[in-house]
Amino acid sequence: MRGMKILRMFFVLAMGLGVAASALRADSGMTDEDREHLLVHMEMTTQMVAEQVRGLSQAQLEYRAAPDRWSIRECVSHLAVAEPDYWRDLMASVKAPADMKGKKSSNTDADILWYGVDRVVHTKTGGGHEKVNTYKDVGEALAKFQALRATMIEYIKTTKDDLRAHSYGKREPIDCWQWMLEISTHAERHLQQIREIKADRGFPKS
Repeated sequence: MRGMKILRMFFVLAMGLGVAASALRADSGMTDEDREHLLVHMEMTTQMVAEQVRGLSQAQLEYRAAPDRWSIRECVSHLAVAEPDYWRDLMASVKAPADMKGKKSSNTDADILWYGVDRVVHTKTGGGHEKVNTYKDVGEALAKFQALRATMIEYIKTTKDDLRAHSYGKREPIDCWQWMLEISTHAERHLQQIREIKADRGFPKS
């Protein structure tokens, strides 16, 4: 875990220094820096979701710190429900005409990273993604999550798409590279949520 924390600190520092933004983009798609940063973060959050639920009892998976709070099982179910929609929307945006060349995103790359770690501001889940009982079994939810993550990771490794050249969102567009990073930082937010559940004084010991 120490190595993972160091890796994450390095990633944030590199992003803050604008490594990805300053690199020249080749005609073949993403820069090496952009590809590596996406890959590192996506692999990190994929692994950490599995680590956070491994070995938990049913009582621990279903524990709620308050009646209006999600359980750990519901957090994982939410990821399994939400990420297919995020992925579908990303692919649709990438297939649309490139519209971000010469334009500035509404957020910096660092803003997208902070979304994953800043749990001060809580937003209400909607769009059907609040249906956290879609998967009653955490193993099934985790398997769905991991299967799609494998597809995403393979895409990051091999795509020739220029994600920076395509926008995602209409009102305050970000580029598709940032949206793919936000898919991963969204999972990081729920990892933080899972840790908060585990740290609650009433969390079952077994």
